[in-house]
Amino acid sequence: MKRFLRLLVLLVVLGVASLARGEGSGASWDQLTQEEQQLLKPFRDRWEGMSPQKQERLRKGAGKWSRMTPDERRDAQERFKRWQELPQDQRDKIRKRYEEFRKLPPEEQDRIRSRYRWFRSLPQDQRRALREKWQSMPPDERRSFREHLKSLPPEQQERWRGMPPEERKFHREPWNSTPPAEREDFMRR
Repeated sequence: MKRFLRLLVLLVVLGVASLARGEGSGASWDQLTQEEQQLLKPFRDRWEGMSPQKQERLRKGAGKWSRMTPDERRDAQERFKRWQELPQDQRDKIRKRYEEFRKLPPEEQDRIRSRYRWFRSLPQDQRRALREKWQSMPPDERRSFREHLKSLPPEQQERWRGMPPEERKFHREPWNSTPPAEREDFMRR
């Protein structure tokens, strides 16, 4: 009996301590601002049962939404609609890749974001041509090309990334015309 009471007292003390530190429960629905309640209305019935982390993510999202211009909101709604129309397996794949991205060092994330912005800044026809070119490459050629780029010293990698597409094509041709066995032999050196 004493052992049970000690355990009960310990659990109560730990529970009170966690509440004092703000752990355990997030904000109640009534603690949200009017604007947050309006934006998060679809979550009202489930709000109290959500983890504090999920509540916080939703509140941050609501804050972001309230600061958007009407055009930004329209774009976000269109992206969300496209997201919902994706098959579940494709959404799972995207989520997995996003988690992998989040695990990368900040410098690598910045580099990827920079390349993405560069790609998005290209005219649509040029983006389409690059996408088609990449997709038409056989998988072993793509893999070999990636490995080749990774094997370059950092300064050459940066030089390659900054090269205009025409110049890259000029440099890529000899590599692509090399038989796969020779490329693999070169990569092993």
